[in-house]
Amino acid sequence: MTQEPTESPIDEIHRIRREISDRFGGDVDAIAEDAAQRQAASNRPVWQPKTTNETSDASGGGSPN
Repeated sequence: MTQEPTESPIDEIHRIRREISDRFGGDVDAIAEDAAQRQAASNRPVWQPKTTNETSDASGGGSPN
């Protein structure tokens, strides 16, 4: 009895990504639009981060003394 090799999770992700890309001819905008339509149709809640009006300091430093 020979067991067929199973696909690793990473290989499965790559395969599915190729299938999706092929289905939309590699058009990233079409892929994103389809995903947005499927999400809206699912009626599932989507996490939205709380936003602030504060600007972040890109330097990573604190306030000057």
